[in-house]
Amino acid sequence: MHIRIEHLNKLYRGGNYALKNLSLEIPNGMFGLLGPNGAGKSTLMRILVTLMKPTSGQVWVNEYDLAKNRREIRAMLGYLPQDFSFFSKLKTYEFLDYTARLAGMKSSPARRTAVDQMLEEVGLYEARDRNANKLSGGMKRRLGIAQALINDPKIIIVDEPTTGLDPEERIRFRNLLSNLSTRDVIIILSTHIVGDISSTCHNMALLNKGELAFAGSPEDLVKEAIGNVWLIQATETEYLEINEKYPVISTIPTEGGWEVQVVASEINGYFGKQIEPNLEHAYVHFMENKLNQWSNQ
Repeated sequence: MHIRIEHLNKLYRGGNYALKNLSLEIPNGMFGLLGPNGAGKSTLMRILVTLMKPTSGQVWVNEYDLAKNRREIRAMLGYLPQDFSFFSKLKTYEFLDYTARLAGMKSSPARRTAVDQMLEEVGLYEARDRNANKLSGGMKRRLGIAQALINDPKIIIVDEPTTGLDPEERIRFRNLLSNLSTRDVIIILSTHIVGDISSTCHNMALLNKGELAFAGSPEDLVKEAIGNVWLIQATETEYLEINEKYPVISTIPTEGGWEVQVVASEINGYFGKQIEPNLEHAYVHFMENKLNQWSNQ
């Protein structure tokens, strides 16, 4: 599977671009989509799942043109929106059976088998007779991914899937997506949680104000922050100063004050050392430097 996006634009009334001249290649496997609020991530996903038409530009899914082959592309899709909701009176298995029918599974025996297998796969078989709207937040997200997968889609698009989940459910969900990525599928994961990208995706894109700011591997983005991440041993007074001067990534109280991680090219006047960056450091470095410089041009 392969998605090719060429010069994609979405222009709203008033001349505001949600997407501006976006060109991007999305290969097989897990693909991360990062960016601040208003970056254009949700607009891009709504276009890809055929819920919105672009103002101009082209999207190709393998040999299919999104503008001409919407039905064929829809048959390949599984979608989990951020605001995923349920019919209040349906049990878990009833809801998944309903979505399977909508996905085109007409045979009742085949559908029952597929529903039971999918509930097993996402760890919800024991909750199959529970009302869907009574599930925990993590279980609802698992049911959401189950409905996206029920008809074996080739493209899976998930929007902020771990928002509001506790750490255990977040890890479970990421592992589920990682296992799915071993198949011949594209999984597009849109999130503001950098850890979801670093632990699952081999390729990613960073959007800003509707434009492509970065495309490559998470490792490539991390390399751009080398030499710009510091661990500072700070007193209480110094910590307050540092918090005003630099983007602070983490703070840990110590016996003598604070252990502070910051993103900066230098830390004049403070006792600290450079440390190896991770993707969160790299994202903050990119946002604070390259994107701000870009905005001022």
